[in-house]
Amino acid sequence: MTARTEMKQTAVKQLGIRAARLDGAGARSRQQERTDATRRKLLAAAEQIFARSGFEAARLEDIAAKAGYTRGAFYANFDSKEDIFFTLLEEWVTDTIGSLVASLQIHKSREARSKALRQHYVEIAKDRRLVLLSLEYKLFAVRHPEAHARVRTRQNRLKKSATKILAMVSSGRRPAGISNRATGTALGALSQALLLERLVNPGVLSEKEVRVLLGLFFDALIPPAE
Repeated sequence: MTARTEMKQTAVKQLGIRAARLDGAGARSRQQERTDATRRKLLAAAEQIFARSGFEAARLEDIAAKAGYTRGAFYANFDSKEDIFFTLLEEWVTDTIGSLVASLQIHKSREARSKALRQHYVEIAKDRRLVLLSLEYKLFAVRHPEAHARVRTRQNRLKKSATKILAMVSSGRRPAGISNRATGTALGALSQALLLERLVNPGVLSEKEVRVLLGLFFDALIPPAE
């Protein structure tokens, strides 16, 4: 075998190794894409099932079937019903913070940011699934003291971010003794409570009345700049 032939064979082997590595990386990438897609479908299904049936009544079989998978596919991605429940909570907290901050950063003036934040609480009072899921997490924390800390940790992250967000719109004038943290908690609680009342008895409040009530409450806690 000549030196030239040996060099060609070596080059071919190296190309083959590189191609195999690329094929392997591509296969892993495609597999990861399929795994991610499965998780997204399972999470979307779980969100609907938890909002419809509540955590206690929700079944893994229902979540898997809603997503178009089997129990085996569920357990390949999540350890338990509680695991997917908390994954949903984590995503909800992250998405809520991210979308709200992005919304406020579009606006430069404090007044425009205040209007955007006010609208955020109005939208909460329209979002049936979000409010029902939020209620489920609170009920879960009350009914399962051993998991209370896990819920509280995630809610505290949301409240901590809400404190920073309110600082972006606050003029510094507010009722004595009311912190940004308390303000955010109260506004969120009122938005959710008003929607729950409308779900129980649709005739008790109109959408316009909800908007007016939230506006009055918002302006009382976050007075507009003079």
